[in-house]
Amino acid sequence: MLQIPKLKELSFLVYGLGISGRSVISFFKKNNHKNFKVWDDINNNIHQNLRPKNLNQTLKEVDYIILAPGISLLKNKNLKKFKKKIITDIDLFYLSKNKYKSIVVTGTNGKSTTCKLIAHLLQKNNFKVSIGGNIGTPVLDLKIANNSFVIIEASSFQLSHSKFIRPDYAIFLNLSNDHLDWHGSMANYLNSKLKIFNLQSKNQYAIINKKIKNIFFKRKFKGKLIVPKEKNYNKVKFNIKNSYLISNTNNENMSFIYEFSKLLRIDEKSFIRTMKSFKGLPHRFEIFFKKNNITFINDSKATSFKATQSALSSFKNIYWILGGLPKKGDKIKISKLKKNIIKCYLIGKNIYFFKKQIKGKLAFSVTKNLKNSVIQILKDVKSQKNINKHVLLSPAAASFDQFPNFEIRGKEFKRICKKYA
Repeated sequence: MLQIPKLKELSFLVYGLGISGRSVISFFKKNNHKNFKVWDDINNNIHQNLRPKNLNQTLKEVDYIILAPGISLLKNKNLKKFKKKIITDIDLFYLSKNKYKSIVVTGTNGKSTTCKLIAHLLQKNNFKVSIGGNIGTPVLDLKIANNSFVIIEASSFQLSHSKFIRPDYAIFLNLSNDHLDWHGSMANYLNSKLKIFNLQSKNQYAIINKKIKNIFFKRKFKGKLIVPKEKNYNKVKFNIKNSYLISNTNNENMSFIYEFSKLLRIDEKSFIRTMKSFKGLPHRFEIFFKKNNITFINDSKATSFKATQSALSSFKNIYWILGGLPKKGDKIKISKLKKNIIKCYLIGKNIYFFKKQIKGKLAFSVTKNLKNSVIQILKDVKSQKNINKHVLLSPAAASFDQFPNFEIRGKEFKRICKKYA
């Protein structure tokens, strides 16, 4: 593995001027590393001294290309020829490693909440901690104290090209179909996430979902293997009583955090006390409003049916808002969940896709947008008296047909509910 002295000798092309690309440039300037160029396919606002005179020649000459996580090689055939050179900002982070312990969390669902829970656990138990990566702050922008923990949320985009990532604690939560249009296949998607184990030593920990246990052994990864058991966490979860953590996905992911807490010798009472005080992230199974036996839940971050499945299995008497841009290969399987759903409300510009999958299985209305959905639901709930009802936005789809991102979709849902309920 490369060390800091060699890092100074290497040449780089920073490809992509998004948040991570700008943080790489800042990192190089802060560390007085001058042997780099910058390129962006759309943004031409690059200082003349940093802009390559000939992109193809620069791609050939540099030691490494630091690629923005959103750029897919399936759509950029020129870059694909230089795949062996491509790394990420997370790789630079590991190439310049100081005295800290790193925790890398990946998986399809629940990464951000799990990272926040781990950070909360560590902070409340007097550990120094920083958190970044896909969750918000680029890792190279983090201010890290010696002898602290660094938590990195790693998306499949970031991991796809990573070559030097080597976490002290590698956590693989779960796996389901996602981003297949970017990766090209489920195998590529899985392989990107497995990279968190590639360089681990026998003194580092691999905390994995039981479904990939056989793959872990087959690949002969060297990390200390831990497969969390939900039954171990179930013994303590009823003492926590935190509404943010009651979904099935959180239940599974909490078993990972419970196992991690034992590795750090955090006692059970402290674990329970810490989890009780956790306040969840917005738009992720967020119970934000209650009125007249109606509970309103914002799960806008659920952009695949696998993510939505957890919310649907957590309550009964659900009025479910569904729709948006579906993920490639996604399917709505509700045979085991339809008993929890009173009615479904279809929104977005892909009504036919969702209608086709639920027709004959669920009562539904085509409401097209969030405002219409909430107004219709408030009319419909009047027929269901003396029961606790749940209004759930868990779209099982991306937001881009109607909203710039899932956060704005979630905020708009919350605003509408509070206005009309």
